[in-house]
Amino acid sequence: MAAMKTRMSSFSRNTSVAPAPQAPGLKSGPNGTIFLSSGIPDLDKILGGGFPLGSLVMVMEDTEAPHHMLLLRNFMSQGLVHNQPLLYASPSKDPRAFLGTLPSPVLSKDDRSHNRDPEQLQEKGLRIAWQYKKYFGEHRPNFDSHRDTKHEYCNDFDLRKPLERYFLTAQNICCLSIQDPPNLAAFRDCCAKFLAQFSRNNSSISCAGRVAIQSFCAPQCEYSNMEWDMLSFIRSLKGMIRDSNAVAVITFPPSLLSPSSSKRWQHIADTLLSVKAIPDEDKELANLLTGYQDMVGLLNVHKVANVNTQVPVILEATTFSIKLQKRRYLVLECLNQAPVDGSSGSSYASTGSCSGSTKTGTLDF
Repeated sequence: MAAMKTRMSSFSRNTSVAPAPQAPGLKSGPNGTIFLSSGIPDLDKILGGGFPLGSLVMVMEDTEAPHHMLLLRNFMSQGLVHNQPLLYASPSKDPRAFLGTLPSPVLSKDDRSHNRDPEQLQEKGLRIAWQYKKYFGEHRPNFDSHRDTKHEYCNDFDLRKPLERYFLTAQNICCLSIQDPPNLAAFRDCCAKFLAQFSRNNSSISCAGRVAIQSFCAPQCEYSNMEWDMLSFIRSLKGMIRDSNAVAVITFPPSLLSPSSSKRWQHIADTLLSVKAIPDEDKELANLLTGYQDMVGLLNVHKVANVNTQVPVILEATTFSIKLQKRRYLVLECLNQAPVDGSSGSSYASTGSCSGSTKTGTLDF
């Protein structure tokens, strides 16, 4: 009897094509997925590691508050800290001016003491006017030396401190204004040229790119009424992102689109997020949620990218509160329901009593 041939399943796992990320700012995930940080540590944890390379992220804006800018700023700053090329497009006439609002990363205690210790600088021969080095750019090698080793995968950013100027003068930043062009052909060509340098032909990843597009269908743009042209551009951009080691983030106000176009845009996105402002004085919501006075908005996770898997990602929660810790750091937290009487105290998630009573014994329903 002839020897039976081994049956090969089409669903067998291919373990030979899962190169470890060599570039800074990347992290390996399950099923050969490589993540790129969103710039917000809490958001990376929610999404299971960050934004997968080759994915399209779309953020639905709120017309009442620009909370989407918080997500966009951290995303751009994280890329510049890791020396990742950036393509930024905005409906403003001078998009490069927006770079001055990017937050600065919070240094660790070791880096902070290293930069502030004059004795350590004297040991290296830097004895003359060490406090004036920032004016001559001599402190730059000190920070750049930690760029690949000291910087974490995702940093905390100080929203009150602007990003260092030498990050903004790098040659790997491309800023475009999408206000004047009457069509999207030129913009598509610029994106194709930018993403061509991050092709997936090579097994190793030397660098990853970031694309940030702000308020894509803003009324300042001449093509804001061309919904089919904008939809075609997003589809083309998604195809280019799929074939490159890059991540694109697009923010758009869904209220300016027709309901059908808004649904199509949301369907194209690999990761879909939305932000919503919280009224200053909403007594009903204040009685319902704990820590309401510290909230500045809400973040909803509608869709999470599924790369190299057919198993959907199931989140513990889909709505999170946006808080500014010490009015400096962006923090995302799960919503906790307040006690029945609306007073401060532990939420239902941390108490075992259904009636809110502190007495032990039989449960009072």
